[in-house]
Amino acid sequence: MKPVKKTAEYTIYERNDKRYAVRGANRKWINGDDKVAILYKEELLKKPEPKPEEPAAAEESAEASEEGAE
Repeated sequence: MKPVKKTAEYTIYERNDKRYAVRGANRKWINGDDKVAILYKEELLKKPEPKPEEPAAAEESAEASEEGAE
């Protein structure tokens, strides 16, 4: 692992599989939501953009239900 960024509170490492590990100042690994929050704060992770709904799919399902009613 190679260090990416070091602060007073934690050190961020890039693992060999291109993922990140975070070690606290007390030499214990930080995991879970705390780790994710740190990586978002340091802009190493990007929040996924919401996918736009496809109106065509909604229209097709409405047409299919009308055909089934007849």
